[in-house]
Amino acid sequence: MPFTSWEDFVALIAVILVALPMHEFAHAWTAVRLGDDTPRWQGRLTLDPRAHIDPWGALFLLLTGFGWAKPVPFSPAAVRRGHPRGPLLVALAGPAANLSLAVLVTALGVLPPWPVSAFPRVLLQFAWFNALLAFFNLLPLPPLDGSHIVRELFPRAWAQYFAPLERYALLVFLALFWVLPRFGLPVLTWLVVWPARALLQGLFALLG
Repeated sequence: MPFTSWEDFVALIAVILVALPMHEFAHAWTAVRLGDDTPRWQGRLTLDPRAHIDPWGALFLLLTGFGWAKPVPFSPAAVRRGHPRGPLLVALAGPAANLSLAVLVTALGVLPPWPVSAFPRVLLQFAWFNALLAFFNLLPLPPLDGSHIVRELFPRAWAQYFAPLERYALLVFLALFWVLPRFGLPVLTWLVVWPARALLQGLFALLG
């Protein structure tokens, strides 16, 4: 189980009901602002969790710590007409939303003199999960946002190298989560956990 206390459980529920919908809403809002109404037509321009939650993704998140929401559909050509880097901005919007939540919630957890000590623990755990979600989604692996970011930043000819990753995405994630750590290669710790920890430690130092 990915949680060891009731605070962890409450924070994970908040991730499902707030963080994941905020992530997908940010994608939808950015696409619509750039001129693509596809997310609006699909009912995704909302913070209502029911529009974004994937039941299996939510269940996996609670059971394993790894989950997902429904991806927001948009037209790259349409958002590119609104801005030459439109698809890049749409891809960045999701992780940026989670980073913003991490910063805001950390401030809320650290600054006020909460009358009940459990409140800041839940808030800080929620901030931690948001930081992890942001950096995880920045990994350049399909179907994560990071893969779309890399595609927009590098020459289009490089797209051919993503085809094998798309075909074997499940095997790649199995290797990252379970195989490589058994061989002393905690890649996700290096690329996700350490940056998330550095972010929150920097916020603690700034706010403290």
